[in-house]
Amino acid sequence: MERHAAAMRIQPGCFNTYRRKLGEVWKPLVEILDRIGIQNFSLWNIEDKVFGYCETPDGVTVSEKDWEAFHKLEEMMEGTFSWISTPGEPMRLMYEDFGVVRENKEQIRHRVFVTKLKPGMQEEYKLRHDRLAEARNGKITQGPDSNFSIWNAGDYIFGYNEIDITMETEETEESRQDTIAWETRMLEIMSWYTDDVDWITGLHHKHIQRIGYHN
Repeated sequence: MERHAAAMRIQPGCFNTYRRKLGEVWKPLVEILDRIGIQNFSLWNIEDKVFGYCETPDGVTVSEKDWEAFHKLEEMMEGTFSWISTPGEPMRLMYEDFGVVRENKEQIRHRVFVTKLKPGMQEEYKLRHDRLAEARNGKITQGPDSNFSIWNAGDYIFGYNEIDITMETEETEESRQDTIAWETRMLEIMSWYTDDVDWITGLHHKHIQRIGYHN
């Protein structure tokens, strides 16, 4: 399986128009997704940003005909958004911990988050997460998290994580303190758009919302 991500910015005052036009292109869009073999497609919104995630079988390519069809739908959305990522090019993968991937999504809780790095902090962010990956020593995480990927476009960070709620356990005081220490240190190099660490900082951010899904 291959994971893919994309990110865009909604133009000022155009969110309602964006959602309306998204509804207008949704049926032909999912027809293209099905034809290509794209699965687990979702769109997430926080403030003026939209993050898209999807999966494909290994080695899938998009035909010229399907690219043309995508571009026609993009033209129908014209004026409502601009790209943060580069269309047709992969976003930079900053971290992955796929764990035990669950094909059944019925008991999945999502954690999707957005942050913005301070200037010049992309490589420091990547280094810190590379160390997390090295600490696993190639082992598959057996816990509730799966399909956990973190992507970068510009100075923006987009995270996607599927959490199996049947495997979740109550947080221990030790794990809570570890989380506080990690997140507090990460605040040195980035700021949040989503409300993931509001319980630590006391700040108030919006909760990210899913605005589209197709399996």
